Amino acid sequence: MVNNFNHTTVLLNEAVNALLCGGGTVDVANSPRLFIDGTFGRGGHSKLLLSKLPPDDSLLVFDKDPQAISAAKSIGDSRLRIQHEAFSGLVNLSPHSVDGILLDLGVSSPQIDEAARGFSFRFDAPLDMRMDTTRGQTVAQWLETASVDHMKEVLRDYGEERFAAQIAKAIDACRQIGKPICTTRELAELVASTVKTREPGQNPATRTFQAFRIYINAELEELQHALTASLNILKPGGVLVVISFHSLEDRIVKQFIAAHSREVIDRRALFATPKPMRLKALGRVKPSAQEIA
Repeated sequence: MVNNFNHTTVLLNEAVNALLCGGGTVDVANSPRLFIDGTFGRGGHSKLLLSKLPPDDSLLVFDKDPQAISAAKSIGDSRLRIQHEAFSGLVNLSPHSVDGILLDLGVSSPQIDEAARGFSFRFDAPLDMRMDTTRGQTVAQWLETASVDHMKEVLRDYGEERFAAQIAKAIDACRQIGKPICTTRELAELVASTVKTREPGQNPATRTFQAFRIYINAELEELQHALTASLNILKPGGVLVVISFHSLEDRIVKQFIAAHSREVIDRRALFATPKPMRLKALGRVKPSAQEIA
């Protein structure tokens, strides 16, 4: 069953127009083309892109979430191909076969809005947080056996949490008395009682929930694999569009683009021809004040 949560697509026109090289239209003479939406979600970007593509083009969409895959199947467009897997699956595509790739990173609002998924501290629910509910450990299962040092590392590296050590020790203390953390409310209340200060307007558990979600879904590793694959599968002149939200993923994307959008000079052979850049940085787009509001 597909749940009908309201979902407003972030940077909808900006992302799709950038994917189509800025103009929002495609030169039909260059068809057939293959585009990829690596994070289908509820299909906002994909639907707009399909509305702009000529009949001979095609769109391949990826998503780990079974509910997103169900939403994709409901579209009923013969140009649409659907893959139930993470976007790191881009590595399996043929070299120089893709004209454009869109990655909209992070958790989607329908995942947060459905309490049973366990992504949000706004609801009390089993502590799951898996984007793909058909496989892998839940956060609750991981917390049953994770060492204090491992929890601290995850909180520090994926949540940039200043109180990582205290939170990890508090989770372990609950285990020691036979009360492991199993629900979102239990985790949120534990963090709130452990973290004494927090940014104004932010729930104390925000960074903890982010850290555990990113870890359990291997989000940063998946991103790195997908970015590397994009260099191989994009055609000359192909476009890579990435929407990033928090500093961890944003840093990975910016560093990747910077590393591959400059000529590399071999300092051991100063007069050798520099290795050409593989990407051309096309600039950054930020959401408008209206969209942020």
